[in-house]
Amino acid sequence: MIRRRIGTAGLLGMLLLEDEKLFEEFVQELPVTVTDMFRDPAFYKSLKDKVFNRLATYPFIKIWIAGCATGEEVYSLAILLEEAGLLGRSRIYATDINQRSLQLAREGRYPVENLEQYASGYKKAGGKKLLSDYYRMQHDSVLFNDNLKPNMIFAMHNLVMDQSFNEFHLIICRNVLIYFNQKLQNAVIDLFYESLCPFGFLGLGSKESLLYAEKRKKFDDVDRKEKIFMKTE
Repeated sequence: MIRRRIGTAGLLGMLLLEDEKLFEEFVQELPVTVTDMFRDPAFYKSLKDKVFNRLATYPFIKIWIAGCATGEEVYSLAILLEEAGLLGRSRIYATDINQRSLQLAREGRYPVENLEQYASGYKKAGGKKLLSDYYRMQHDSVLFNDNLKPNMIFAMHNLVMDQSFNEFHLIICRNVLIYFNQKLQNAVIDLFYESLCPFGFLGLGSKESLLYAEKRKKFDDVDRKEKIFMKTE
């Protein structure tokens, strides 16, 4: 409203109904795009210890990171899959509603001032090498290596409105559902359930749960503390 010099919410509402370009700009401003590499490292360590061995039994692994924001989680997972020898036969579908965030994710370029935090999370997640093995410096940014990217597909997807687009062995959607009411949460969990293969895995954020989800009985706990579940029915 400040940038467009719109003085009242009423005027904003009227303009949004009349101006498609303004409406798209408005929608792009709304999503929360806060994320980090190896956010909650114990979650990633649990994936390595309790999920990767099952994923390794598949000849081809399909993974969906829903609400990927600017992509830090995508590169975090790709690095750990590479170290487990699984990235070459994995396909990571990373989706978000925000086109600007998706473009940043495709580039894999992040501020250098975050490196210390990223490296610490990588080690706590059970990383086997140095995080610096996976990026190169460019001015005041770090650019993650191209060999991590061929197995990534970035695309726009609206969790509330859009349907399932594949069958996945692992779905990760962390710190997205906390912004939805119970009705929308149930709808998204239903979408994930339909998108998972039998005995597929679902990873949620630290403040999220299946406790009140209608599909709760169709999932078993893999790691209750780290919010990792397996589809059983």
